[in-house]
Amino acid sequence: MITLQLPKVPIPDAVATLIGRQIPDRVLAAEVEAMNLAYNITLCRGDRYREAREQCLADLARVNKTLAQFDPRLIVDGAA
Repeated sequence: MITLQLPKVPIPDAVATLIGRQIPDRVLAAEVEAMNLAYNITLCRGDRYREAREQCLADLARVNKTLAQFDPRLIVDGAA
């Protein structure tokens, strides 16, 4: 079976804005928070940061519920 690799085409700003207007504000805020939490989880290494990492994971799970209600493909992995 032959698969075609289509070239990546950048999305114009106007199209990205139009797409962004279709997503509720609570979902956009949850997406930003999820990305920040995923980054913070990577900073919490070692035993002395265990409690902070667990708190970030709990917050990420809460935010992922909001993202999953809108679209399950938006879920952010905590191990990122």
